[in-house]
This record gives sequence, structure tokens and C-alpha cells, in this order.
Amino acid sequence: MLVIGPYLRLRAGSADAQSESHGSSKHGSSSHGSSSHVLRDAEARLDEAAGLARAIDLVIADAIIAPISQIRPATYIGKGKVEEIAGLIKSLDVELVVMDCALAPIQQRNLEKELHAKVLDRTGLILEIFGRRAKTREGSLQVELAHLNYQRSRLVRSWTHLERQRGGFGFMGGPGETQIEADRRLIQERISKLESELKKVQATRRLHRAGRQRVPYRVVALVGYTNAGKSTLFNRLTRAHVQAADMLFATLDPTLRALNLPLGGKAMLSDTVGFISNLPTQLVAAFRATLEEVLEADVILHVRDISHEDAEAQQSDVDAVLRQLGINPDDSGRIIEVWNKIDRYDAEQREELLNIAARRPEDHPAMLVSAVSGEGIDALLAAIEQRLAAKRTTLDLSIDAADGAGISWLHRNSEVLAKELHDGRFDMTVRVDETKRDIVVNRFDAVPRLSA
Repeated sequence: MLVIGPYLRLRAGSADAQSESHGSSKHGSSSHGSSSHVLRDAEARLDEAAGLARAIDLVIADAIIAPISQIRPATYIGKGKVEEIAGLIKSLDVELVVMDCALAPIQQRNLEKELHAKVLDRTGLILEIFGRRAKTREGSLQVELAHLNYQRSRLVRSWTHLERQRGGFGFMGGPGETQIEADRRLIQERISKLESELKKVQATRRLHRAGRQRVPYRVVALVGYTNAGKSTLFNRLTRAHVQAADMLFATLDPTLRALNLPLGGKAMLSDTVGFISNLPTQLVAAFRATLEEVLEADVILHVRDISHEDAEAQQSDVDAVLRQLGINPDDSGRIIEVWNKIDRYDAEQREELLNIAARRPEDHPAMLVSAVSGEGIDALLAAIEQRLAAKRTTLDLSIDAADGAGISWLHRNSEVLAKELHDGRFDMTVRVDETKRDIVVNRFDAVPRLSA
């Protein structure tokens, strides 16, 4: 196969450039809340596109950058570049061409005619990867829904058989419905069925979340660019064994595991699908049920591959998807930025990185970790616990030792920080969720004293 990067040649400060590409500063030193971006490095973009292709075991014959001054309505790239690529395809005996951009249906059809090869755009390639990665029924439903919505958009003079017509039914005369109308109707029927099934999945997930809310477990969610090391960090934090591979979109289906905190508390850690630049809107919509775990999370860990040359651009892409989900990426009370893969730096580079992190605003700290070596994990766990504790109320209680049911209820519904027996009564310090504070206060005779 052949990978083509048809990237616009634009000035970094132009409005078009801002909408086309994202920043490439390596260590994330841009101010928070800013929407300004600079151009993403073209070589890094092409490498990412090649990585996407390799994720589904495609053999890459060549990968080239095709700079263009403007997008052509018919073929996206210019006529001369099309002829050049056609010659390359013939010499390399290429059967598939991947264009690292979003092609209109007519552009895809015209390119396939000119190049005499199957053409796949970025959206189609990502959908193919997701189709391979989906393991659970929910993931399969979401991928199929996204793929059908994409396929429906392709039903615009892009298939040769669509000009045929089928005869009428029963006693009705006339030419009947065209093939394109029949295909569109069948796709819409399948989409409606999938949406109905996914609503049932969402309802089940809501029940599961409601069940978790009845126990004192908070939810911590991992988000980040694909291949940022989320699954490796997930395994390090929970001692689990989910798939963690050096490939794009190694994780697709969400995973939940218990997370043990330093002071004895527990939370639920959720590993989610990785984000990527120009993530197809069909996928954001289809995977909203899965991403609701992120929406409901008490703390969100934004995991970044800080060693990547496009680390800041990747951060910007993740922030954009979070905004699509209705999450403010600048919410410092909820989001912790995790700079992963510091093991790839030598001592001098690591010291420089620590200095950069130290200069960040106090309300936007960066936790430096290595999910591979375990460096920085203890500090990260402490930060998670601190954020979770900030959302809870600490109460001092004195309870009759004979009230076994009440003491048992506290252990099930609160985080017991201290418990001592004095003169037939338990002096307890508990940390409770805001929703349970009044229940604790009203259930026990002793009036609680708010701790400092």
C-alpha cells in the first residue's frame, strides 16, 4: 500500500493553518485556555498515518508527503500530483492508497479512477482499525454504527451499480426505486436498529454506575492521545494485565479495575479508547456511551507521551475531543496532567523537564511518571487521593460499640480514616461523599465535628 500526506502549505499564524493543524511545542508550555495553535510537523503527521496503516497489518510500499497550495474539488490534490502518484503506484504494484485527509465521496471516486487502485481516507482507515480492535458486543455495535454512518455519506454517485433501477412491487407500475435509494434505506434501517441496541447498552451502563455510586468508590478515568501509554499506566496502577502494545488504538473497549490509594482508600480506574487528531465525528458520536465513563469520572488523568515530538499538538487534540464531550480541559480541580515516558530521557534532559514542570501554574501541575519503570507513580497516587479527598467531607464521630449495624454501614458507605475504642464507644474519623454527609449526620446520635 501507499500512504500519501496531502498537507496544505499554510503560514503557521493564519486562520486556515490554525484550523488545519495543531501545535508542535514538545513540553506543553503554552498557556492554558488558549485556543491558538501552530502547524503540526508534516513528517510527524505522515509517521502517524503510517502507524495507523501498520495497526491493521498493511504492508507499506512507500509513504510520501504531497504538499498542496489548495484543495481541488475533484481530486483533493492537483492533476500533476495525481499523475505522479499514478506512476509510483504502477512501478510499486500498489493495490491500496491511504490519503491522510478526509475525502469527499466524489474525490474518492475520481482518485480511484485516476490511480486504478482502491483509495481509503483517514476516516475510513480509523474505522477499519476500530473494526479490528472491537472485542465486546458494545464495541462491535459502536464500530458498526460509525461505519454505517460513514458508508451512508459515500452513497453519492460513488458506486457504479447505483445507476441501476429495480422493478416495482405488486401491482404498482413504474421504474421502482433506484439501487442507491434501496441501499440508503437498508443502511438507515440497520442504523436505527443499532441505535436502539446501543440505548439498551447505555441503560445498562447507567445501572452499573448507579451501583458504584451506592458504595464509596470514586471513578478515575484515563484519557489521552492514542499510544500515550494509558494501558501501561493502567496496568502499573492496578496491577492488571490489559493489552498494552506499542501501536495506535491498542485499546478500544473500556476496562474498569479497583485502584488502591496510599491511605487505604479505593477508587475505580477506567481505561478508555485513545483520541487522535481529526477523530471522525461518527466515532465520537458512536462511542459516546463508552466515553460516558469519562463524563461521570470524579478525576480525569490526561496521559501525555511527553517524549513525542508533537506532544503539544496531541494535547490540543485531546482537549478538543474533551470539549466535544462537554468537559472543560482546563478544570484543574478535576483533571490531572500526567507526563508519561520520562524514562526515555537521560539525566540532563530529565532535569530540564522537571524545571519546565516546576514553572507551571500551581493550579495546573504536571505529574512526571514512567509507566514502564514505575518512577513517579507514588506521587501520582497521592495526587489522585488528594483530588478525591477535596470532594469529600471529613467527619469525627463517637458511636456506641454495640451499634454493630451502624459501624458496618459506615465501613460500607464511607472511607474510615481512624477508629479507636474508648469506654465502650468508637471514636471514628470518616470521609464521606457530599451526597452521604447528611445521612451520616442524621443517622447517629453523636453530633459530628467537622475536622480541620
